[in-house]
Amino acid sequence: MGPSDSDGGGGGERRSRWRPVRTRRTEPPAWTRALREGDDAGLFGPGSAVWAVNGALPTLVAGIRALLLQTLHPGAMAGVHDHSRYREDPLGRLDGTVRWVATTTFGDRRAAAGACTMVTRLHDRVTGTYVDVRGEARPYAANDPELLRWVHDAFTEAFIGAHEHWGGPIPGGPDAYVREWAEVGRLMGVPDPPVTVAQLRGELDRFLADAKPDERVVEAVRFIRRPGLPGLAGLAYPILFGGAVASLAPRERELLGLRRPWWPAITLTRLVLAVGVAMLGRMSPSERNARARLAGLAGAPESEDARRA
Repeated sequence: MGPSDSDGGGGGERRSRWRPVRTRRTEPPAWTRALREGDDAGLFGPGSAVWAVNGALPTLVAGIRALLLQTLHPGAMAGVHDHSRYREDPLGRLDGTVRWVATTTFGDRRAAAGACTMVTRLHDRVTGTYVDVRGEARPYAANDPELLRWVHDAFTEAFIGAHEHWGGPIPGGPDAYVREWAEVGRLMGVPDPPVTVAQLRGELDRFLADAKPDERVVEAVRFIRRPGLPGLAGLAYPILFGGAVASLAPRERELLGLRRPWWPAITLTRLVLAVGVAMLGRMSPSERNARARLAGLAGAPESEDARRA
């Protein structure tokens, strides 16, 4: 269950499939401009590992990887099944997650804390029971520290894994990213999140020992494979999905019931991301607005990139 994947909109066993509304957004959403405002540099800043990873286009694939991984925790999957409206409004759920990632990455400290508080309040209502891999009924709560740890670990691994395949150098290396992003984990209520890649992957291995790839996982993976996105996104998505699957570890693919694509998914994903960079530029509107905020705090004139954000 992603940071804003559950919204208390209770789910039944049968839901209508989402039908895309073909609207065209001509400028970035208003919340990105809010990143110009603030009193400090935020949790990270230019030159950080988090800015290098979360501000790069491979996050498009990282989001798919994270969703696939998160389905493997039966408690998280029960929360999504029981409470999420992802089938009816996948773009709304995606937009909420993108906003959370961008705000915690590029916003000032108050905005980052506020984004995390908003998500935890939404999660307060996400409770229920599930049957674990041993057949025992167990309660779940989205704000349970161990469930939050799973979501945090899956996000962190997904973003690192995607960047290792398609991104550039990470300042300080992958360990620096895990250590820095742990700060957001703490804001979300994760006690002592991992601070090295070795710790992260050790925790994931322990979680995956209790994975339960049942019919709910099959249903979620089927939707993630074909969410019905409109326009250019819909054309590029099958390639990005294939790249995400190819980049997973063999054990993870096996648990998800997925096979590595027969076609060169890693290479084609690289080409799609290169086209994306050519069309959109290397710097996201969120980062440009954050840099405008920093320039204002330093009393420097805005750069041309910041004025265009």
